[in-house]
Amino acid sequence: MDHLRRAAADLGSVAVKSYAGRIAVEAGEGVAWPALRERIERTFGVANFSRVHESPRDLEGLKARVLNRVADDRFASFRITARRSDKGFVHRSADIDRALGAAVAAATGARVDLDEPERTIWVEVLHDRILFSFERLPGPGGFPVGASGRVLALLSGGIDSPVAAWRLMKRGCRVQLVNFHAFPLQDRTMIDKVQELAAVLVRWQLRVRLLLVPFAPVQQAVVAGCPAPLRVVLYRRFMVRIAEAHAHRLRAKALVTGESLGQVASQTLDNIAAIDEAARLPILRPLVGMDKQEITEQAQALGTFGISTLPDQDCCQLFVPRSPAVAAQLGALREAERSLDVARLVHAAVSATEERRFEYPAL
Repeated sequence: MDHLRRAAADLGSVAVKSYAGRIAVEAGEGVAWPALRERIERTFGVANFSRVHESPRDLEGLKARVLNRVADDRFASFRITARRSDKGFVHRSADIDRALGAAVAAATGARVDLDEPERTIWVEVLHDRILFSFERLPGPGGFPVGASGRVLALLSGGIDSPVAAWRLMKRGCRVQLVNFHAFPLQDRTMIDKVQELAAVLVRWQLRVRLLLVPFAPVQQAVVAGCPAPLRVVLYRRFMVRIAEAHAHRLRAKALVTGESLGQVASQTLDNIAAIDEAARLPILRPLVGMDKQEITEQAQALGTFGISTLPDQDCCQLFVPRSPAVAAQLGALREAERSLDVARLVHAAVSATEERRFEYPAL
């Protein structure tokens, strides 16, 4: 309910109330239904919703109001689905179905079809009014944002990580974002891109922090002091350590990545295990069992695919060896890290991090 209130705060007079096991979003004059519908469609925890109309608790009054609404409509078949939240109402649900159905059939000439109707009219009797509607729209489902705690998602400019962040939002997590970039060794296209992605994701969560971590000094140190085949896994281990430092500050209980098993060299089971060894917090991988086509379809539906496929200079493409290790050994990784001042590099990256805040709607 709090999320719905914030999501509709810029639309005009909107009240959010709870009654009879339902949430009611009551819109005043001047509130455009398409805009309100869009906000509800992006509210996690909503399984489905309807645009409803009211009638007094009177069967004849209900008939009159329904017939007025369908007067200019055309449909060949229909059904009435009535439900009494207030069992004290004088007419049973089946009585409402029959009486209202007969009135609609007589007024429109449409036939009753209980199995595959062209139009369904839902009726719900409350203690002080009757509600009726002509459509049932799907919500996103999931849990309300924040119900499952806080996490920090590693956001690249690619297709996968925005989808991973969104899937954790859907499971009720409040997701903050962290990106690792190589500016000024590379241009700012990556930074611009992840800010666009954050602007899409914030429409589902309403408030998002994006942390921008300058990662080039870490990469330069790894390239100067470590075997080339281990670079990619070493990069990932540093990212995990830096993200953890930020997660503790943000009171996040886990990290989130867009890794999918076997998709690239760093995402083999051996390398994932080697990356996890550098972490203390859990690392959640909601895409781990999905293939690229499944992830791409979700990105397209989410609206991030077009942004993710724009050209950029990803820090992971910088100093990438020709033959990265697909099964990096922990002993070799630890030996390579002994030549680095790991704590200093992590601290410097954390200290140099910039933060951007996104809010939706922008009031």
